Amino acid sequence: MNERLLQYIWQFQYFNKHQLQTTDQETLTIFFPGLLNTHQGPDFSQAKIQIGNTTWVGSVEVHIKTSDWLKHGHDGDLHYDQVILHVVWQDDRPGNKPGNHPVLALCNLVPKVLLSRYEQLLQQKGFIPCENSIAGVKDIVWQGWKERLLVERLSRKAAMVLEHFDNNRHSWEDVFWWQLAANFGLKVNRDAFEAVARSLPVQLLARHRNQVQQLEALLLGQAGLLAGESEDQYVVLLQKEYSFLQKKYRLPVVHSPVYFLRMRPANFPTIRLAQLAMLVHQSLHLFSIIVETKDLATIARLFAIKPNDYWLYHYRLNQPTAYREKQLGATMFDSIVINTICPVLFAYGLYHQQEPVKNKAVNWLLATRAEQNGITDDFKQIGIRCKHAGDSQALLELKTRYCREKRCLDCAVGNSILKTTMNPK
Repeated sequence: MNERLLQYIWQFQYFNKHQLQTTDQETLTIFFPGLLNTHQGPDFSQAKIQIGNTTWVGSVEVHIKTSDWLKHGHDGDLHYDQVILHVVWQDDRPGNKPGNHPVLALCNLVPKVLLSRYEQLLQQKGFIPCENSIAGVKDIVWQGWKERLLVERLSRKAAMVLEHFDNNRHSWEDVFWWQLAANFGLKVNRDAFEAVARSLPVQLLARHRNQVQQLEALLLGQAGLLAGESEDQYVVLLQKEYSFLQKKYRLPVVHSPVYFLRMRPANFPTIRLAQLAMLVHQSLHLFSIIVETKDLATIARLFAIKPNDYWLYHYRLNQPTAYREKQLGATMFDSIVINTICPVLFAYGLYHQQEPVKNKAVNWLLATRAEQNGITDDFKQIGIRCKHAGDSQALLELKTRYCREKRCLDCAVGNSILKTTMNPK
């Protein structure tokens, strides 16, 4: 038994309530168990019970043992003055009630089948604790739970965006630029690309928007990719541009290296930075455009970019290759929508209390193709499929924030499975 499970049992009243009595043999009737409190103070508030002939409204505190009241330091704590019932698993202080509150012991009132099913979930070693039972969960449960998981994930990402926003003189364009550049770096070069973006504010880039070679020089130079001698005329041009601009703006050195190893050529940092330069060249104040734009298709057209002609014959500087166009692909655009556009848009809606903007972020995820990765593949193997990115983001949140931590009691799917155990019909 653990305290979270005991809270769950009390919250949903999964125990025998017939002829309930306190440990003092007083008749107990429960009208309302109260609202679960996740903040400081008693576990449940606004409960309503009757002990003997007296009706009480107040808080309920839940512990494994009666003596935990003292161990947790509740005695003398003003937050617990409104407690009307102390719910415990085991009464280890019979006749001696800390806090002098009525005590209800549940150890002999809870069905063993519930405890057994919960123990099975915790002991499950598969992909997720409930993988053998999940197929029986009703669609209506899944639908509501995935919607909540998606909002939880967006809210968590938005909190990180807002932290950057607060630390950056409240510039949405710069924060979006940082997130966008990091996204272009993919997992391997994410930190390095973000460091490059942070060293090149949007206002600085705006001065050179009309010269894509200068934008490339700034990005490639700050990424440390223009060092060394070269006989390639284009590289020499970029080196000269970067040398001048680096001195002019006293650009800081970026110490995060970029990597090429074990990457597809289309994802080489040189190609991604060249695409990023072209995106800035064509649409500098991107985030303002995104906030004002209603449909995702318009944004997709803005991201349908190709780097300049040099990159038709190169994946890396100084190393010519056969002709190959390097247009930003649909999969990469989907990644940008999922990991940059929608989280920053949702954060903007939160900050300005604009529900339509938050709803747009959610709707754009529902209009984007689902991600394909190890987690979504494993869910597919147990019968849970993704229709769109909203689904895949919800499942990622479920796996990483609930299943890995075995928070089955906080999960609507886990709750449904345990309720089925209690009510098999």
